Amino acid sequence: METKSVVKISDVSKKFRGFELSVPKLEIPKGYATALVGENGAGKTTLLNLMAGIRLDYKGEIRYFDRESKLDETVQERLGYVGPGCYFLPHWTAKQVEELSGMLFDHFHRERFRELCEEMNIPTGLSKEVKNLSDGNKVKLMLAAVLARDTELLLMDEPASPLDPLMRDKLCELIRDYLEQGNGEKSVLFSTHNVADMENVTDYLLIMEHGEIVEQGFVEDLKEKYIMVKGESADAERAKDVLFSMSRSSFGFEGLCLAEHLDRLAGMDIAVRFPIHMVFPFLELKVDREVDGRDFGKGNRPHEALIQKQVAPLLAAFARTDVLLGGVKLEIEAARRRVHRGAHQQRNQSRNPEH
Repeated sequence: METKSVVKISDVSKKFRGFELSVPKLEIPKGYATALVGENGAGKTTLLNLMAGIRLDYKGEIRYFDRESKLDETVQERLGYVGPGCYFLPHWTAKQVEELSGMLFDHFHRERFRELCEEMNIPTGLSKEVKNLSDGNKVKLMLAAVLARDTELLLMDEPASPLDPLMRDKLCELIRDYLEQGNGEKSVLFSTHNVADMENVTDYLLIMEHGEIVEQGFVEDLKEKYIMVKGESADAERAKDVLFSMSRSSFGFEGLCLAEHLDRLAGMDIAVRFPIHMVFPFLELKVDREVDGRDFGKGNRPHEALIQKQVAPLLAAFARTDVLLGGVKLEIEAARRRVHRGAHQQRNQSRNPEH
């Protein structure tokens, strides 16, 4: 089935001193959540600024909704934008944001705005000015304002960065609700330097490096090609030349690694997230949050020797290798024990069936 595009970019370039954005051809799929992933300075904000009309000094063409090439009022009504910092004036209150948004946009729903503010716990007191809000609440206020409009495309620049983990989950939920309400007619493009923040809602992935799109595709197609890697701070310098979109914190680093380059990280104290079938290709896994071993697979469980055969090379390659199964982190040895226990329980049940 052919995928339609909500944005088409042709021969777009923008030069700065020491940096150039160059996108010969790019199409953002319609009806999906697309993640633009890259390290700080890769060009994500520049590309989004061009698409949102914040910068117009570029070469090339950007077409919206498969026909419009000019970012006029009609297109702007159908497009929503959330950017870094805050584009509301510092002395505005949430009430003034509501009033002005109603004046600026034809399809702004005040009641929906109030519901979103309450849903996201945004302080909306009459005297609470934007400048006194935390960075996280500023982002939430922008989200409430843009989601209260009838739009068809959301552009969001690093929306998850200032949010706490619970609110990031809420953001993913809001994005998914937005897409479902559109019934294939609404689309989202957001940037992030850490794909793990928004992976639960990402359908399509764009990887950006040095001003260029170096990889793109649906997540289902790319998940066999890339592996999420996390490691200790001491190994960050060694790992940076191997990983895409690596982010660092006081706790360590994480980023995407080509599966074929994983051996270059051997000897480091890392955790890796494999697609399930790369570790247990003979299982159709159904792991619940408790991971109690009672529903670890369908059909016949594999013999312990098969598990050992698959896991042993991984254990030999890394000092500590973890696998994420259904969103739950397991040490490989623990996974082996649970699968073995499942197989053992099944054998016992087959020998002693209930009457």
